[in-house]
Amino acid sequence: MARERSSLRDNTSAQIGIGTLIIFIAMVLIAAVAASVLIQTSGVLQQMAHATGKQATQEVSSNLVLKSIEGIRAKNSSTSMAQNISLLKMKVGLNVGSSPVDLNQLVISVSDGTNYNDLIYGNNEKLYGILMSDFSSNSSADTNLEKLLTSTQASPGDNAAYFFTVSKIRDEDVSFSQGSPIMNTGDLATIYVSTVSGGDLGYTTIGPIATHSSQKASGLYIGPRTTINLVFTPEAGTITIAELVTPSSYGIKETIKLYP
Repeated sequence: MARERSSLRDNTSAQIGIGTLIIFIAMVLIAAVAASVLIQTSGVLQQMAHATGKQATQEVSSNLVLKSIEGIRAKNSSTSMAQNISLLKMKVGLNVGSSPVDLNQLVISVSDGTNYNDLIYGNNEKLYGILMSDFSSNSSADTNLEKLLTSTQASPGDNAAYFFTVSKIRDEDVSFSQGSPIMNTGDLATIYVSTVSGGDLGYTTIGPIATHSSQKASGLYIGPRTTINLVFTPEAGTITIAELVTPSSYGIKETIKLYP
């Protein structure tokens, strides 16, 4: 029987030692740092994407919807009425899926084609540094409407040219008040904008309000065949624009349907 012979050969191709261990540990540390940076970055990007998506959704869905607009003429009696519209009565709601809208931050721009008013809610003191003259968050909507039509102050001037007021129609969650007019989906409210012209200051009544001939001019003139431009700009969300033309004659009507 042939004798089996074994031999050992030296393999000098591998590298073993402290240098290899150091390189391995360094690679592990670099991978750990890179992973940590990626995880942190992805978390920040996720938060930013969530916030951006939420803001984008709010901007698209949160807006007022005009239901109707009526014009009311000042009068002394059923046969003695102003030639121009003295008050705009606008019924508004919210778009489906809309976030809550704070009417205290709403800006309404109204133009008669020549004159232009930017109006804010009577309880907003941020723009002029003062509330609408004689406005009270504890008063009724009609009381504040009366003050809108009849009161004035040194700055900024007549309420009619700088402010608007609101009354609620439907408010199931009781989120709406004169001091904090918050609208949610399903709510309905009426926005009042004074359009009393300088030639119609002697009439005693405007809609439900007894003005006793003390109404103030708005600087607007809404006569027959007048183009009215309305822009509603909420704090967040899309703006609402309406352009309409008044009838060629008001006849003997006290209330004129303007929209739709």
